[in-house]
Amino acid sequence: MASERLQKVLARAGYGSRRALEVAIEEGRVSVNGVIAVLGTKIEKDDEIAFNGKPVPTKKLFGQTRLVLAYHKPEGEVCTRKDPEGRPTIFDRLPKLSQGRWIAVGRLDINTSGLILLTTDGELSNRLMHPSSGVDREYMVRVHGNVTNEQLARLVEGVILEDGPARFTDIVQHPESDRDRLNHWFYVALMEGRNREVRRLWESQGLRVNRLKRVRYGCIFLPSFLRRGHFVELGQKEVDDLSKLVGLPSLKVPRMTQQELKDIKRRLSKKSLSRKSTIASRRSAKFLKRPSGHGR
Repeated sequence: MASERLQKVLARAGYGSRRALEVAIEEGRVSVNGVIAVLGTKIEKDDEIAFNGKPVPTKKLFGQTRLVLAYHKPEGEVCTRKDPEGRPTIFDRLPKLSQGRWIAVGRLDINTSGLILLTTDGELSNRLMHPSSGVDREYMVRVHGNVTNEQLARLVEGVILEDGPARFTDIVQHPESDRDRLNHWFYVALMEGRNREVRRLWESQGLRVNRLKRVRYGCIFLPSFLRRGHFVELGQKEVDDLSKLVGLPSLKVPRMTQQELKDIKRRLSKKSLSRKSTIASRRSAKFLKRPSGHGR
């Protein structure tokens, strides 16, 4: 079996992002065969790894599977694991894992709803978020103000924001939007996920976003059946399609057991996170369909 870089294998197993693990290695928190690791260390299946003083089972590193969830984030939730202000987080609603952890693929701000992908594979998460991978995101946005064709053209051509140039790769007006009213719906796509970038792009034209919802990440659309605050497992085909987008090989996607699903329902019910907590069944064919009413 070929050797692999230590931080890459740990990231794939869900121990953190590649960058965070590089920092952990630099701080001396990772050892290989009893020796403190350094950046560039490569490991093989028979090596003994310890992270923060605790042994890392070989099965976690080399017997790897890849889980991905599609979560419908409601407004009012944050994307951090713990919030110092006590606000609800997207991780409150996720199933517990026997190994590894859920890693969010990007973030949405507290006032933005829609699709969040979460995975146990740190390498997949890292590649999906990195601008060099060219994975686009699509949003449905309601804009307040009089929107002109000249403004739309500038947003596609590119504008300068405080953190550099930015642009939408595509803008399409929602087919039911009424241009004579003060609020107008659009679908917009862009290739990166800088902080509040969609809102700031519209603000650069003197317009205000008063509703924002992500409806697609790469090849995965927000399923029309998925209610806010609920999640669904992606099937083997959808996970393979995501992996292929960023040049990763296919890995097995295990199903949750019935007992795990029962535990999730019971835990959500206790936390009263929704009026009726259920886990949506897997409906693989719907993940690659455009949401109903989409005008593109």
